Amino acid sequence: MLCEPFLTSRSESGWDIPLLAWRAESPLLAVGSAPLGGGIGVRRWVLNATVPMSYDRDDPAAHLAELAHGLDLDGPGVGLLTGVDVSEVVRRTDGGVRVWATVGLGTPVWAAAPGPAPSAASEPARPAQHVGTVNIVVYVPVRLGDAALVNAVATATEAKAQAIWELGLPATGTPTDAVTVLCPADGEPAPYGGPRSAWGAPLARAVHAAVRSGGAGTVVPWSDRRAG
Repeated sequence: MLCEPFLTSRSESGWDIPLLAWRAESPLLAVGSAPLGGGIGVRRWVLNATVPMSYDRDDPAAHLAELAHGLDLDGPGVGLLTGVDVSEVVRRTDGGVRVWATVGLGTPVWAAAPGPAPSAASEPARPAQHVGTVNIVVYVPVRLGDAALVNAVATATEAKAQAIWELGLPATGTPTDAVTVLCPADGEPAPYGGPRSAWGAPLARAVHAAVRSGGAGTVVPWSDRRAG
């Protein structure tokens, strides 16, 4: 079981910056695209950390590990970054699936944006990783098989894109969104996670509701609000 998150803060650069953290009652199986703890594996906690929009560290995983250590979050976990004030997290539940989303849509983009092809003569440049603006954390109360976990990430992303389209934005997301899906590590694996499956359908509805609610108003980045 993934408990409700607790809100706290850390002192950094003279500011008190908010953090949102979840502890698992027992180790959970997770899949996701987070800077820390992404991929598929067993995780014990999740951390969603607000950072200033001027954030320019090129080691987000190490930074998140430092923040987790400061909160006594032990063992492997998932770490996310966002320019949004994480105290504004949106919660939704549907059919036993629980979703938490921090939603900032200041940089909406189409996933398949046109752009120049990289030169074959040299390795493409690797820009520093920037702050994500839509972070989605999902808990499914039954064990999902590996393929179902991957499918659940796709379902959550499709539901997010649907919500953004319904909000009137010509976009599928922002350049740095992240999603994490967690479930019990034990039990008979459910084979499917698509939007018409037993667990994918409520997952899609909950993600859609959370993103649409979180994106309905104007979300001011935490650092912009802090600067007045």
